[in-house]
Amino acid sequence: MGRILDLCGEIAAEADEGPEGLVLPREAWDRLRENWPEADIEDAMSLVRDSLLQSELMEAADSLSARLVELLGTFGDGPAFASVEAGEARMTIDVLDQLVRRVSRLEEILEAYRDSPPPDRRGFDALHRRLLDRGIEAEMARPVGGAEPDED
Repeated sequence: MGRILDLCGEIAAEADEGPEGLVLPREAWDRLRENWPEADIEDAMSLVRDSLLQSELMEAADSLSARLVELLGTFGDGPAFASVEAGEARMTIDVLDQLVRRVSRLEEILEAYRDSPPPDRRGFDALHRRLLDRGIEAEMARPVGGAEPDED
């Protein structure tokens, strides 16, 4: 395992980003072929490429999630949430609920990878609690058997 990691390290140091992804200069290929089979070099290139893409994905997901936490957090206070419930906002309560659930899960995953502090979650967490409370109230309003209540 140590040898392949050494190879990946060499490739990461030598490779450049090209129009079709990671490119290893011809001199580096020739030098690596002296000690490595072509298949091992290609496998290591794939590992390095995947690692770089995963890093970029994590950075993009972290940035996007942080912005969504801030945006969704603006609906965490009472009046803003009430405007969504009343249908006065441009975002429906269902869309808001779906976004909050997905961003909440993304935030859980990102915690394991973040190098920087997480975004301020106070407003976002308040919105999440309001949505959870609203969902619990809706469930309690349903009659036994799961049918939707009549809207008269």
